[in-house]
Amino acid sequence: MRLLVVEDDAKIASFLAKGLGQAGFSVDRAADAETALRLASTEPYAAAVVDVMLPGADGLSVVQRLRESSVRMPVLFLSAKRSVEDRVRGLRAGGDDYLTKPFSFSELLARVEALLRRGAAGQEVSRLTAGELSMDLVRRQVVRAGRTLELKPREFSLLEYLMRNAGRPVSKAMILENVWGYDFDPQTNVVDVLVCRLRDKVDRPFATKMVETMRGVGYVLHPR
Repeated sequence: MRLLVVEDDAKIASFLAKGLGQAGFSVDRAADAETALRLASTEPYAAAVVDVMLPGADGLSVVQRLRESSVRMPVLFLSAKRSVEDRVRGLRAGGDDYLTKPFSFSELLARVEALLRRGAAGQEVSRLTAGELSMDLVRRQVVRAGRTLELKPREFSLLEYLMRNAGRPVSKAMILENVWGYDFDPQTNVVDVLVCRLRDKVDRPFATKMVETMRGVGYVLHPR
Protein backbone atom coordinates (compact mmCIF):
# COMPACT_ATOMS: atom_id res chain seq x y z
CA MET A 1 0.00 0.00 0.00
CA ARG A 2 1.17 3.53 -0.77
CA LEU A 3 1.18 6.26 1.89
CA LEU A 4 1.77 10.01 1.78
CA VAL A 5 3.76 11.69 4.55
CA VAL A 6 3.37 15.49 4.71
CA GLU A 7 5.99 16.87 7.10
CA ASP A 8 8.35 19.84 6.72
CA ASP A 9 10.79 18.67 9.41
CA ALA A 10 13.31 16.62 7.40
CA LYS A 11 14.36 14.45 10.37
CA ILE A 12 10.80 13.53 11.31
CA ALA A 13 9.86 12.92 7.67
CA SER A 14 12.88 10.64 7.18
CA PHE A 15 12.08 8.79 10.43
CA LEU A 16 8.48 8.21 9.35
CA ALA A 17 9.38 7.18 5.80
CA LYS A 18 11.98 4.70 7.04
CA GLY A 19 9.70 3.17 9.67
CA LEU A 20 6.67 2.89 7.40
CA GLY A 21 8.87 1.49 4.64
CA GLN A 22 10.18 -1.20 6.98
CA ALA A 23 6.56 -2.00 7.85
CA GLY A 24 5.94 -2.78 4.18
CA PHE A 25 4.44 0.46 2.89
CA SER A 26 5.60 2.48 -0.09
CA VAL A 27 5.98 6.11 1.05
CA ASP A 28 5.98 9.44 -0.78
CA ARG A 29 7.02 12.62 1.05
CA ALA A 30 5.89 16.24 0.77
CA ALA A 31 7.42 19.12 2.73
CA ASP A 32 4.85 21.81 1.92
CA ALA A 33 1.17 22.29 1.18
CA GLU A 34 1.58 22.78 -2.58
CA THR A 35 3.47 19.52 -3.06
CA ALA A 36 1.05 17.65 -0.80
CA LEU A 37 -1.97 18.87 -2.77
CA ARG A 38 -0.37 17.97 -6.09
CA LEU A 39 0.59 14.45 -5.01
CA ALA A 40 -2.66 13.68 -3.20
CA SER A 41 -4.71 14.87 -6.16
CA THR A 42 -2.88 12.69 -8.68
CA GLU A 43 -1.75 9.55 -6.82
CA PRO A 44 -3.98 6.82 -5.28
CA TYR A 45 -2.75 6.81 -1.67
CA ALA A 46 -4.22 4.41 0.86
CA ALA A 47 -3.75 6.98 3.65
CA ALA A 48 -1.82 10.13 4.60
CA VAL A 49 0.07 11.30 7.68
CA VAL A 50 -0.12 15.12 7.75
CA ASP A 51 1.65 17.56 10.06
CA VAL A 52 -0.63 20.42 11.08
CA MET A 53 2.13 23.05 11.03
CA LEU A 54 3.44 23.47 7.47
CA PRO A 55 5.09 26.38 5.65
CA GLY A 56 2.47 28.36 3.79
CA ALA A 57 -0.96 26.80 4.09
CA ASP A 58 -1.23 24.55 7.16
CA GLY A 59 -2.13 20.87 7.20
CA LEU A 60 -5.75 21.59 8.11
CA SER A 61 -6.17 23.71 4.98
CA VAL A 62 -4.55 21.01 2.85
CA VAL A 63 -6.98 18.35 4.04
CA GLN A 64 -9.98 20.68 3.73
CA ARG A 65 -9.09 21.35 0.09
CA LEU A 66 -8.62 17.64 -0.58
CA ARG A 67 -12.02 16.84 0.92
CA GLU A 68 -13.59 19.56 -1.22
CA SER A 69 -12.00 17.84 -4.23
CA SER A 70 -13.52 14.49 -3.16
CA VAL A 71 -10.19 12.94 -2.13
CA ARG A 72 -11.32 10.51 0.58
CA MET A 73 -8.12 8.78 1.76
CA PRO A 74 -7.90 8.47 5.57
CA VAL A 75 -5.77 11.17 7.22
CA LEU A 76 -3.82 11.06 10.48
CA PHE A 77 -2.87 14.53 11.72
CA LEU A 78 0.37 15.12 13.64
CA SER A 79 0.67 18.15 15.91
CA ALA A 80 2.51 19.53 18.91
CA LYS A 81 -0.77 21.10 20.01
CA ARG A 82 -2.46 19.00 22.67
CA SER A 83 -5.68 20.82 23.57
CA VAL A 84 -9.11 19.31 22.99
CA GLU A 85 -9.98 22.31 20.81
CA ASP A 86 -7.04 21.61 18.50
CA ARG A 87 -7.99 17.95 18.16
CA VAL A 88 -11.60 18.86 17.42
CA ARG A 89 -10.44 21.40 14.84
CA GLY A 90 -8.38 18.73 13.11
CA LEU A 91 -11.23 16.24 12.97
CA ARG A 92 -13.66 18.86 11.71
CA ALA A 93 -11.18 19.84 8.99
CA GLY A 94 -11.52 16.35 7.56
CA GLY A 95 -8.97 14.37 9.54
CA ASP A 96 -9.74 10.84 10.71
CA ASP A 97 -7.35 10.71 13.68
CA TYR A 98 -5.04 13.04 15.60
CA LEU A 99 -1.69 12.19 17.22
CA THR A 100 0.29 14.65 19.35
CA LYS A 101 4.08 15.06 19.29
CA PRO A 102 6.24 13.56 20.60
CA PHE A 103 4.89 10.12 19.74
CA SER A 104 6.14 6.55 19.58
CA PHE A 105 6.40 5.07 16.10
CA SER A 106 4.62 1.90 17.23
CA GLU A 107 1.56 3.97 18.16
CA LEU A 108 1.64 5.86 14.87
CA LEU A 109 1.87 2.60 12.93
CA ALA A 110 -1.02 1.11 14.92
CA ARG A 111 -3.15 4.18 14.21
CA VAL A 112 -2.36 4.05 10.48
CA GLU A 113 -3.26 0.36 10.38
CA ALA A 114 -6.50 1.09 12.25
CA LEU A 115 -7.41 3.78 9.71
CA LEU A 116 -6.81 1.32 6.89
CA ARG A 117 -8.99 -1.30 8.57
CA ARG A 118 -11.80 1.15 9.21
CA GLY A 119 -11.66 2.37 5.63
CA ALA A 120 -11.55 -1.12 4.13
CA ALA A 121 -15.33 -1.36 3.86
CA GLY A 122 -15.36 1.72 1.66
CA GLN A 123 -12.34 0.78 -0.43
CA GLU A 124 -12.82 -0.67 -3.85
CA VAL A 125 -10.21 -3.39 -3.26
CA SER A 126 -9.22 -4.94 0.07
CA ARG A 127 -8.37 -8.40 -1.28
CA LEU A 128 -6.34 -9.45 -4.32
CA THR A 129 -6.63 -12.82 -6.06
CA ALA A 130 -4.44 -14.42 -8.71
CA GLY A 131 -5.30 -18.04 -9.42
CA GLU A 132 -4.87 -20.04 -6.22
CA LEU A 133 -3.09 -17.13 -4.55
CA SER A 134 -5.05 -14.64 -2.41
CA MET A 135 -3.95 -11.58 -0.42
CA ASP A 136 -5.87 -9.77 2.32
CA LEU A 137 -4.56 -6.18 2.19
CA VAL A 138 -6.09 -5.17 5.51
CA ARG A 139 -5.04 -8.16 7.63
CA ARG A 140 -1.84 -8.47 5.53
CA GLN A 141 -2.30 -12.21 5.06
CA VAL A 142 -1.37 -14.31 2.04
CA VAL A 143 -2.73 -17.77 1.25
CA ARG A 144 -1.88 -20.10 -1.62
CA ALA A 145 -3.93 -23.25 -2.18
CA GLY A 146 -5.19 -23.10 1.41
CA ARG A 147 -1.70 -22.69 2.86
CA THR A 148 -0.84 -19.48 4.75
CA LEU A 149 2.45 -17.91 3.64
CA GLU A 150 4.53 -15.99 6.16
CA LEU A 151 5.93 -12.97 4.33
CA LYS A 152 8.14 -10.17 5.60
CA PRO A 153 6.87 -6.62 4.96
CA ARG A 154 8.97 -6.00 1.83
CA GLU A 155 8.10 -9.43 0.42
CA PHE A 156 4.43 -8.64 0.99
CA SER A 157 4.78 -5.32 -0.85
CA LEU A 158 6.51 -6.97 -3.80
CA LEU A 159 3.86 -9.67 -4.06
CA GLU A 160 1.11 -7.06 -3.80
CA TYR A 161 2.64 -5.15 -6.73
CA LEU A 162 3.02 -8.32 -8.80
CA MET A 163 -0.57 -9.37 -8.04
CA ARG A 164 -1.92 -5.94 -8.99
CA ASN A 165 -0.17 -6.46 -12.32
CA ALA A 166 -0.86 -10.20 -12.65
CA GLY A 167 -0.23 -11.41 -16.22
CA ARG A 168 1.68 -8.22 -17.11
CA PRO A 169 5.49 -7.98 -17.07
CA VAL A 170 6.96 -5.39 -14.70
CA SER A 171 10.53 -4.12 -14.95
CA LYS A 172 13.08 -3.85 -12.14
CA ALA A 173 12.79 -0.06 -12.39
CA MET A 174 9.01 -0.27 -11.89
CA ILE A 175 9.46 -2.54 -8.86
CA LEU A 176 12.04 -0.24 -7.27
CA GLU A 177 9.81 2.79 -7.74
CA ASN A 178 6.65 1.16 -6.42
CA VAL A 179 8.05 -1.13 -3.69
CA TRP A 180 11.00 0.94 -2.44
CA GLY A 181 9.90 4.36 -3.66
CA TYR A 182 13.12 5.41 -5.38
CA ASP A 183 14.61 5.55 -8.87
CA PHE A 184 16.36 2.64 -10.51
CA ASP A 185 20.08 2.11 -9.95
CA PRO A 186 21.42 -0.29 -12.61
CA GLN A 187 24.14 -1.46 -10.20
CA THR A 188 21.79 -2.68 -7.49
CA ASN A 189 20.60 -6.28 -7.16
CA VAL A 190 18.06 -5.70 -4.39
CA VAL A 191 15.16 -6.58 -6.69
CA ASP A 192 16.71 -9.90 -7.73
CA VAL A 193 17.42 -10.80 -4.09
CA LEU A 194 13.88 -9.96 -2.99
CA VAL A 195 12.31 -11.88 -5.89
CA CYS A 196 14.44 -14.89 -4.96
CA ARG A 197 13.24 -14.69 -1.34
CA LEU A 198 9.63 -14.36 -2.47
CA ARG A 199 9.92 -17.39 -4.77
CA ASP A 200 11.18 -19.49 -1.87
CA LYS A 201 7.83 -18.90 -0.16
CA VAL A 202 5.34 -18.50 -3.02
CA ASP A 203 6.69 -21.04 -5.52
CA ARG A 204 9.19 -23.49 -4.04
CA PRO A 205 6.69 -25.50 -1.93
CA PHE A 206 4.31 -25.92 -4.89
CA ALA A 207 4.44 -27.87 -8.14
CA THR A 208 3.23 -24.98 -10.29
CA LYS A 209 5.45 -21.90 -10.44
CA MET A 210 3.79 -18.48 -10.63
CA VAL A 211 6.68 -15.97 -10.70
CA GLU A 212 8.54 -15.97 -14.03
CA THR A 213 11.71 -14.12 -15.00
CA MET A 214 11.48 -12.50 -18.42
CA ARG A 215 15.05 -11.87 -19.55
CA GLY A 216 15.66 -8.29 -20.57
CA VAL A 217 12.18 -7.29 -19.38
CA GLY A 218 11.65 -8.08 -15.71
CA TYR A 219 9.18 -10.34 -13.92
CA VAL A 220 5.60 -11.47 -14.32
CA LEU A 221 3.23 -13.27 -11.95
CA HIS A 222 1.00 -15.74 -13.76
CA PRO A 223 -2.48 -16.20 -12.20
CA ARG A 224 -2.42 -20.01 -12.33
